[in-house]
Amino acid sequence: MLLYSTTLRINDTLTRDGFIQLVIQWNQSSPHEDNVIPNINWNGEHNIRFGNESLWLDIEEYRNKNIIAVRFEKRVGDGAIWDTDYIMNFDSMKMTIQLDRGYTEDAQMENLQFSTPHFISMLIDGGYLTDDNGIPVLWQAISITEDNLSLITDVINGQSHYRLPIVYVTKTAYNHDPVSISWLCSKLKGAAHVLLQADKQTNWSIRSACNDNNEYFGGVGIYFPNGKHRRFLYRSYIGSDNILLEKVTRSVFQYMNAQKKPLLSTWQGVINLLLTDKYDSQKAERAEAERARQAAESEVECYIGAFDEDNEKLRQQIEELTRANTSLQLENQGLREKLSGTEEIPILFLGDEEEFYQGEIKEMILDAIAEKLKNLGQKTRRWVVLNDVLQNNDYQEVSNERERIVKALFKDYKTLSGSMRQQLLELGFEITEEGKHYRLTYYGDGRYKTTIAKTGSDWREGKNIASVILKSMM
Repeated sequence: MLLYSTTLRINDTLTRDGFIQLVIQWNQSSPHEDNVIPNINWNGEHNIRFGNESLWLDIEEYRNKNIIAVRFEKRVGDGAIWDTDYIMNFDSMKMTIQLDRGYTEDAQMENLQFSTPHFISMLIDGGYLTDDNGIPVLWQAISITEDNLSLITDVINGQSHYRLPIVYVTKTAYNHDPVSISWLCSKLKGAAHVLLQADKQTNWSIRSACNDNNEYFGGVGIYFPNGKHRRFLYRSYIGSDNILLEKVTRSVFQYMNAQKKPLLSTWQGVINLLLTDKYDSQKAERAEAERARQAAESEVECYIGAFDEDNEKLRQQIEELTRANTSLQLENQGLREKLSGTEEIPILFLGDEEEFYQGEIKEMILDAIAEKLKNLGQKTRRWVVLNDVLQNNDYQEVSNERERIVKALFKDYKTLSGSMRQQLLELGFEITEEGKHYRLTYYGDGRYKTTIAKTGSDWREGKNIASVILKSMM
């Protein structure tokens, strides 16, 4: 499965030997000891492999196209096969970087996390990358202030375009970052530019310049090179920062991984053509040997037999690599048709409705199952199946606890105290004043709102408010 893919433009300070030396340095300086290949002694070769069957570094030169292709492969105990490819084209001065994860037949596919190759940071720190239409490729965010607002407003208005996606992160209403910016930049280095709003006070200037089309108050916008735009709203609840970060990085990776790569920008493509050239060369040699055979048949029979054996092996290798390359093309085609994916098939697929808090939708579904079970006879097939689902999905009964809190808050309601206001905010309500009433909006969604009097009139009022909230919002 392709996890990470990008193509970067390289300046002429990176030489052929310098590229290979940088790759070897990347491996030898890895903080993960199990990634380091021992006893690498490079003497200037451009076609060489270091390591063993489970951990190796292969460097191949395709002189016909001025390309050096590098693959680092690691096979781990859980059956995962990690492939990191660096394909450097010295004619176009472009480098394609890809991280792929495959599995053996008995693999345990549990670890879904990965780190962006540190080699990209080495390219950045070494000053080997060219700017992207004036924007430097960095592993840190670019701050948006009053002095450089046009950098983001031109993107929002469609007046500036870049080779890499633009990720614009805004400040929350409390002037905080909605996600860990350092972690976001670390994940997206080489795959996107991260632009960070320095202060929420610039909202008004940006809004005026963009006809209200800008993100604000913790929202994150992704502006893709193809003109597409995705917006993620900020919601304040425990764990929301990690969920938002995951959504943003996944969207960027899905877009970048779906981009079609030229054959010579992939490891499979380069190796396939190297073998094809070798095969064609040996075919020519065989033809010459055949002509010689006609003059001295007895002397060259063994020689021709050896060539035939080598040619058959090469032909089989080419067919195998061609099948692998075709498989990758089909995977990329699927990604382009649908920029989403999971590594397992769930019982149900979620719709377009976003969660207000982590696990909300799952709990609602489990609530419905639990309620249905009350009206079913035990040991019936429907009861057994539904109960099995309930028991194996960590049913926390969150809604029951939220119901208890709401009822307790509005019992004998007289007025909105400071403590009560704080608890409502923690439950996800936005509170605004409207004359003699307060308006409660659930997680800022205008579909779910109600009003309460600033001063309760009788003992039934609080009970009625709680009933409305529980029926329409929870």
